[in-house]
Amino acid sequence: MKWIGMVILGIGNILQKDDGLGVYAATYLNENYIFSKDIHIINGGVEGIHLVNIFMDNDHILILDSIKLEDEPASIYAIPAEELSGYGLNSGGAHEIGVLQCIDMLELQGKPVPKALVLGIIPFEVTFEITLSDTIKKAFIDYIGVALQYLEKHGINYQEKETIITLEEIINRAKDPSGAMI
Repeated sequence: MKWIGMVILGIGNILQKDDGLGVYAATYLNENYIFSKDIHIINGGVEGIHLVNIFMDNDHILILDSIKLEDEPASIYAIPAEELSGYGLNSGGAHEIGVLQCIDMLELQGKPVPKALVLGIIPFEVTFEITLSDTIKKAFIDYIGVALQYLEKHGINYQEKETIITLEEIINRAKDPSGAMI
């Protein structure tokens, strides 16, 4: 079943510090904004190739993720899906490989590839810890701002909710086994 609207897909492993950025960003957007059009926000975590149905069933996907490229930590990149294979994305996690495989599977089956953009940020540190580095925390609001600009460019306006859930609260929720992430 095709989703009418846009899907925001947060990718990453919250157990590996900055690698979890996409999941935190998707949760932050879900918790703090009301959108003018139908937006479906999904926590894709480390599902990788298991996300293929999201790619098959949707026409427009904004992928939030950390990406490993040779650049300064906290640098933000907007990479169209059709260019993904040229960047050699892989910060050591299977989820980037899985996203590439999802796109490849659609192409091999002759199915249309959705309009998709990876909004990536260069991690400062990927290690086993549930948090984000101070470098990425400082860049987080700028990263969210770029995501919101992308949505606006595609006709989706937003309004900030009255009560804001901070990034720190979202991270602390992830540390609590009973905490709810989207």
